[in-house]
Amino acid sequence: MIDIHNYVRAVGSDKPSALATQVAGDHYKNAAIQPVQYIHANGIGFFEGNVIKYVTRHRAKNGAEDIKKAIHYLNLLLELEYGENDGGAAQ
Repeated sequence: MIDIHNYVRAVGSDKPSALATQVAGDHYKNAAIQPVQYIHANGIGFFEGNVIKYVTRHRAKNGAEDIKKAIHYLNLLLELEYGENDGGAAQ
């Protein structure tokens, strides 16, 4: 696993990776693997990626609001990918 705090680009640059920088907070930097690394490595789509992002950070950032956002993206996925609509239960 990459140590993002000491990661340097493999192309020989001495500039730190974008993974070592987080704009507006540090709620991802302390994770063993950042959501963006997992999402990218597994080719995960937009809706699923947002679910992973919000569930990963909910304890460190916005609590129940992030869980509601994750549920919203799951509802969007159900509706747009599977034609199911539960009326937006997380609202």
